[in-house]
Amino acid sequence: MSRALEGQPFVARYDGRRLAGVDEVGRGPLAGPVVAAAVILDPEKPVEGLTDSKKLTERRRERFFDQIKEHAAAWAIGECSPAEIDEHNIYQATFIAMERAVRQLMPEPEHVLVDGNRCPSWRWPSEPVIKGDSRVDAISAASILAKVTRDRTMVEMDARYPGYGLAGHKGYPSPAHLEALKRLGPSPIHRHSFRPVRESVIQQSFDW
Repeated sequence: MSRALEGQPFVARYDGRRLAGVDEVGRGPLAGPVVAAAVILDPEKPVEGLTDSKKLTERRRERFFDQIKEHAAAWAIGECSPAEIDEHNIYQATFIAMERAVRQLMPEPEHVLVDGNRCPSWRWPSEPVIKGDSRVDAISAASILAKVTRDRTMVEMDARYPGYGLAGHKGYPSPAHLEALKRLGPSPIHRHSFRPVRESVIQQSFDW
């Protein structure tokens, strides 16, 4: 496991290797899955303007989402469900989602760059890159795929479990979401290991 160095220039050199970028979204929400994406970009088909998904408007993310899938040499999505998050904890669930994404890549990567300061314990040579979603195009691409995928999932869940406003806050602990939890209790896609969700269960039990 390599140490990620913040503030130093990072150059992702292909050198003929299949280089994958990996990023995740959804650690902080109270509901829904944590989603990871892995992307191997094709240096012959560059996608211009890639950056951290959080710096892009929804419209631009959607546009990049299609471009990345069309031009990348390989891409894949991995998820961990709310039940798995409760079982393993969010930290381990994030690594599980990342591994599920990388495992699906065809062709298989020869080196993996992971956004953040640690890499999962897996069989691929890898290194972490702090703020990699802004510094490495392959990680930027992964951040966009993960973000758009999860946002779409939460919109679908909003239709299935109305009343929480999931389409708007995407499961994050907004005041409206916390109020809905107190009023309705948790849905099947809420993370019971997260404190606000646990407290809403206690409150609902008391009210009953």
